[in-house]
Amino acid sequence: MVIRHAEKPYPGDTGEDEDGNEHPGTLAGRGQRRAEELARLFPPAASASLPRPATVFAAGGKAAAERCRQTVAPLAAALHTPVRAEFAAGAERDLAKAVLAAPTPVLVCWEPNGIPRLVRALGAHRLVGVPAAWPDRYDLVWMFTRRQGRWSFRELSQHLLPGDA
Repeated sequence: MVIRHAEKPYPGDTGEDEDGNEHPGTLAGRGQRRAEELARLFPPAASASLPRPATVFAAGGKAAAERCRQTVAPLAAALHTPVRAEFAAGAERDLAKAVLAAPTPVLVCWEPNGIPRLVRALGAHRLVGVPAAWPDRYDLVWMFTRRQGRWSFRELSQHLLPGDA
């Protein structure tokens, strides 16, 4: 499963870090609310439309990647699993190898411009319906399922906050 980081501040505005200090590389208030609600997407029930992640990856590295880590931190805490952030944007091939080797299900929170590179590195880019670029939306989950070496794809809306499609 792949998501982009939650909402960022508008240009010229800043978000807040975990200590309440203004910081341009953090989530906006709406993004923080999305991060806090993300665990609702993955209920423990076996009948849920999305499986609970066993492994959670987020972009590592520079300040912009902080949004990815902030997005999944509350979910990872609820799941009692660490956020793996050892790969920076641009290292999608290495991330793909780690994703394929990790305990499943896997959730990756990434920078939107790097998501198509990750999909390509996973070998899932030729699937029918996979967009060539991440749309200008924060409320999507791209669900990739691999069975017997073959990928399938579906795009789901999160429906976590008012205004989500």
